[in-house]
Amino acid sequence: MLLDHVAIAGESLQEARDFVENALGVHLQPGGEHAVFGTHNALLGLEEGLYLEAIAANPAAPKPAYARWFDLDRFAGTARLTNWICRTEDITGTLAALPGDMGRPVALERGDLRWRMAVPEDGILPFDNSAPALIQWDTPLHPALMLAPSGVRLRRLTIQHPESADLQARLAPHLSDDRVQYAQGPAGLHAAFDTPHGPRDIA
Repeated sequence: MLLDHVAIAGESLQEARDFVENALGVHLQPGGEHAVFGTHNALLGLEEGLYLEAIAANPAAPKPAYARWFDLDRFAGTARLTNWICRTEDITGTLAALPGDMGRPVALERGDLRWRMAVPEDGILPFDNSAPALIQWDTPLHPALMLAPSGVRLRRLTIQHPESADLQARLAPHLSDDRVQYAQGPAGLHAAFDTPHGPRDIA
């Protein structure tokens, strides 16, 4: 597995977008709509092949008859960093190797992009959404390659949870990334960035 991107959710896409732009001092680019889950997003290219996604339920889309990804059906409050997503070349095999219910692969597309995302039936990832979502890109295209450089680099992603040591132990055989760190405490994510305006944090 490799770190692929991070997601900031909001009650509306505008709220999520404003939160990121105010926090990092850069502008996001338009993303698109995800018809399967009734969501839409805006994107920010990060250095080292990563990207950031601001995402929210799309009020113009029909609400799906099943749970939305990223636990967006229960999202409330101010925009915040809610999820981290890891890329795999074999999503079925990786799901089988990881303990717990990480979800089932759902085929998705947007424009020329094709991918599969593992989504739990209730939309809630293990460890109170602190576990990563898994993604497999099925085309050579990747959003990070399609986005304008922003000069923003993810320096550190901290996964905080009361059972963070257990989560770290489960992921360790599959993920090695010095940027990903674990801390014991209330469930939540924290990201530290280097930006053209200096160090900035998002939580």
